[in-house]
Amino acid sequence: MRAAPRCPRCFRPLHAPDLWSSAWRCDAHGEVLPYRPARPSPEAMAELRRFTRVPLWLPWPLPTAWLVTGFGTAGDERTGGRAGVVALSGPSFSDGPADLLLIAEEPGTGLGAAFAGLEGPDPGAGFDQGPPHAKVDVFGRPTPLWCVDSAEDRAVYVGEALGNWLWAVAWPADAGCLVAIERLALSDLREYDPDVPFGATTPRIGEL
Repeated sequence: MRAAPRCPRCFRPLHAPDLWSSAWRCDAHGEVLPYRPARPSPEAMAELRRFTRVPLWLPWPLPTAWLVTGFGTAGDERTGGRAGVVALSGPSFSDGPADLLLIAEEPGTGLGAAFAGLEGPDPGAGFDQGPPHAKVDVFGRPTPLWCVDSAEDRAVYVGEALGNWLWAVAWPADAGCLVAIERLALSDLREYDPDVPFGATTPRIGEL
């Protein structure tokens, strides 16, 4: 069973399209793209690869002891997925587990900002002023990311790759060191099909 669609900006339930409108609607944010999380499985990954128009970023090789623990997409059948989420879980730098969401989205979608705990749909003006706080390799090219203010329980980095926002959201906040220190090499799951190790579903991706 597929998860019920939610608003990509606030995760509230949506009103379905009807005779008067072909769009999904949120009481708070109007017309939006429906967001649906998915459990970590080869079947879910294959479906997202077919449906999603933006990259599905996966660090490869994965950091030691990390697993893929969920997926998500925002989009509809008319336009395809215009935001994609890959969730990872593994050991934190302190004590206990950590989670990392990698999100690619078209500007204005609002999914990355929602996971970051921000009110607007995008990072906001001036987020990229000054030197970057981290870099990831996208197809072998260094891509800068900047740390943005967010809820205190997480670390958030954002930049741009292939014309889309690239967000990295980590819990707890010290798990952001994985992004800042490791220099992750990102592959697009739409174009690369590695033997991905799956773990239990993380609740960070939303209700299933």
